[in-house]
Amino acid sequence: MSSVLTVANLLTVFRLILIPVFVTVLYYQRFTWALGIFFVAAATDGLDGLAARSFNQKTQLGAILDPMADKLLLVTAFVILSLPRFTLTDPIPFWLTAAAISRDVIIVLAAAVINMTTGFSKFRPSIPGKLNTFVQIVMIVFFLAANAFNLLAGYLPVAYYATLGIAVFSGLHYIAHINKLMSQNQPEE
Repeated sequence: MSSVLTVANLLTVFRLILIPVFVTVLYYQRFTWALGIFFVAAATDGLDGLAARSFNQKTQLGAILDPMADKLLLVTAFVILSLPRFTLTDPIPFWLTAAAISRDVIIVLAAAVINMTTGFSKFRPSIPGKLNTFVQIVMIVFFLAANAFNLLAGYLPVAYYATLGIAVFSGLHYIAHINKLMSQNQPEE
């Protein structure tokens, strides 16, 4: 087996393949299917990391592809579920979609600028950043369940504000964390 075709990388590719399937079932408002597909895709996020560690299959491709697949899945879900055409309940508020996507774009752009100007490249996910991803996944699952089974839709605003709160907190934490790492890597003068 090639060093690229690992179990972990195949799970990540499978997650990427599920994204257009997820969008298609949402287009036809098959929310039970959408919930199942999103849940499987989200589960592969944990499984690919577990496989990489368990089978000692960490690869450079996986290190790049895995976070890209995570973000693509979440951005796609946020954008599609913010459109009234694709939901039975009120759609996810646009302000939440804008905040979730903007947080990630700002972090990626800041990392790119820092890397280009200083050469610093030791950007690692933080615990609040991982919590942010988890909360977003749970919120999307909750939203899809509300659409699929007409359950607990009245609690969606609480989920929205919790998701916004952790997005803001994790974004600010990441900025502080990167600042600390960069300060530690400054050469002594």
